This record gives sequence, structure tokens and C-alpha cells, in this order.
Amino acid sequence: MTPEQICATLDETACIDRLTAMVRHKSYTETEGERALAARMADICTELGMDAELQPVEGPRVNAIATLKGEGGGKSLLFNGHLDTNPATSGWTVDPWGGVVDEEFIYGIGVSNMKAGDAAYLCAVETILAAGVKLKGDVILSFVVGELQGGIGTVRMIEQGVRADYFINSEPTDLQAVTLHAGAFSFEIDLIGSTRHLSKREQACDALAAAAALVPRINGITFSGAEGEMHRAVNRGHIGVLRAGLGPEFHEWRPPQVADHAKLIGTCRYAPSQSIETVMADMEQMLDALKLEFPGLQTSLASHDVRKNKPQMPPFEVPGTAHIVGIMNRAHLAVRGMEQPTGAIKPPSFFGTDAAHLAAAGMEGIVCGPGGEFNTMPDERVRRSQFLDCVRMYIHAICDICEPVT
Repeated sequence: MTPEQICATLDETACIDRLTAMVRHKSYTETEGERALAARMADICTELGMDAELQPVEGPRVNAIATLKGEGGGKSLLFNGHLDTNPATSGWTVDPWGGVVDEEFIYGIGVSNMKAGDAAYLCAVETILAAGVKLKGDVILSFVVGELQGGIGTVRMIEQGVRADYFINSEPTDLQAVTLHAGAFSFEIDLIGSTRHLSKREQACDALAAAAALVPRINGITFSGAEGEMHRAVNRGHIGVLRAGLGPEFHEWRPPQVADHAKLIGTCRYAPSQSIETVMADMEQMLDALKLEFPGLQTSLASHDVRKNKPQMPPFEVPGTAHIVGIMNRAHLAVRGMEQPTGAIKPPSFFGTDAAHLAAAGMEGIVCGPGGEFNTMPDERVRRSQFLDCVRMYIHAICDICEPVT
């Protein structure tokens, strides 16, 4: 059967049911819920006749890894996506775990980031199996945990020997082909000035004023060393936390006095031609300039990890001429009838993804998945049509790489 013939057998209702069932699992990161969903994914894959296992990550945390063994003679393809989700915030108008579906959307916490991607590759394999098609190469489905802790689930999977010739990371890109995304790390800056009563403000070194001046500079920064405009385009600094007050405890009860302590916590995005070390050096230069504007100011800059010893999320890049890029471009054209946007596409190019870990292990891959438009927001949702088109695109990719047995 051709990919088009397999796609013609797609059971759209069954695909949506697979996704909504996943949404109903409350799989907050580092909770028992993520393990329960991993176990369920392994059970489903076993029921479909695949070889499936729960792979240890750390403590009780596990990945679900399933393999559809090929007949031999074809290339292998690894699909990668995480099961853990962010928490639901205020502002929802539907049940975040209700598996709510209407004529246009599928709703739920984590449906965009990234259960729709997980369900899409499961449904692609399920459709191929239901059509009675056998493949030459292996298809590996990895449902990992810990992407929100720097990709620890994928790192542990790689350490335990999981490999393929090609990979597709299914993070939400609205079906665009992301060939470059930034590396990510967090930092903290401490500023120490000297306090005076407001009547003597001119004699003080105002840590709060220094912090307020620093925020737009970091938020507007472009780092040194980028190789070309595409790499510069994924540079971004952002301050997400700012505290200031009196003393290291940030006392708030004496506002007539000038703040002598401030702390800023933020994150940076940098390109493959840059590094954490070069980015930190650029910010140190910025702090040196700040000290000239605020005489007496003391500064310190350090990395910031709420969770110690988690992996860093490095940058990812694959050449636009790579085989896997051409495969996804052709799949998009076949399914959607238009050329696929490809490159360092915003906003996905500012994401951190497990694709970086997979590429570092020597595999060629791409980031392409459903969702993104309504990602990580109240009433998080994915367009039904986009999710189902993703399933079809993955069927095309599987057939192109793993080759149906004729």
C-alpha cells in the first residue's frame, strides 16, 4: 500500500479518542500521574503487538519505550515526545482533564505541549498496523518524562542505548519544520548597593533602580559570536523574577529607605555557535557597565537551577538539506498541499526540546509536531484538523524511511 492508501484508512474518531484519553490522565511533571500515563502507553503498545517496556529514569520515574520491529533491510525511525505537563493555571473555561472536544478543537492541559504529538505518532503506527502493512525498518516510539527538567528522560533513554537512523521530535510547531532552536539555561543576578533615607537618596546606591535599568537591557540583548543572522535570530534574554528591598531578606516594611539588595532571575536562549560561557561573559560586561552608572554597586552572576544536577537543554540544528528535512517537507506537501515552512521558525525556535539531546547522540532529526498556537495558556487546545494531518504526515515519514514490504 502507498502512504496515501494507508492514510485513506485513517479512523479519525479513534485517533481523537486516543488523544482525549491521554488528556484525562493528570500527568503533572514529577508526580505519580506521569508514571501512570507511561504505564498506560506501554500497555497500549503491547496490545498492538509492539515490544514495550518501562525504562527507569530516576526514582519512581519511567519512560515508555515501544518498538515495532521491521522485517529487515530498512532504516529505523525514532519518535520522541514527553508525557509530563505543566500545571493548569487559572482562567480555564473547560475542564483541563475532561478531554473536551468541539467541532474545531481538542482541549486539555498538555494537549499542545505535547500529548497531541505523542498521540499522533502512536496513531500513525496503529493505522499502519490496522492496514496490515509490514515495514522493513524499525519504528521506535518513545514516551519520555522529565523534558521539563532539562530532558532527563531522553538523556536516560540515550544512556540505555536507544538509537535510530533518524528521529522526529513532536514538540508543537504547528506542523512547521524547525531545523534550528536555541539552547536554554537560567541565571541569577544579585545586586548590592547602599541604603539611605529618601532624604539622602543622592548619597545612596539604589539596587532597585539598578535592577530596573538592567531588565530592558537583558530583555533586548543579542549575544556575541553568532555565526550569521539565523543564529542571531534565536538570541534572547528574559528576566522573569525581580525582588528588591532592604538587606538580603528583602525587608518590605520600610519603603522610605532606598533598597540596597536586588535579585533578578532569568533565562537565556543562545545559538549553536555560542555557549553558556560566552553568554555569561556578555552579561558580565553588561554588569560592569552598570557598575559605572551606579557607583558602589556590587554584582554577582551565577547559573540558577531550582532542581540541582538536571541536564542543560543545548541548542539544536540540522542542515536544511538533510534527508529527514526533505522527508518532512514532502510529507507536508502531500498531506496539506502546500510547501512546509522550514528553518529557525519563531516562536518554536525559542523552545528547548529533547531534539538537542538526540542530535548530540549522533542521530539526524527534526522538530515537527501539532499544536503551538494555543500552547501553555488557559483553554490550551489543538486544532482537530492539524492533529489529524500530523498523523497522516507521520504515516508518510514512516513509509519513506522504514519502507513498506512489497
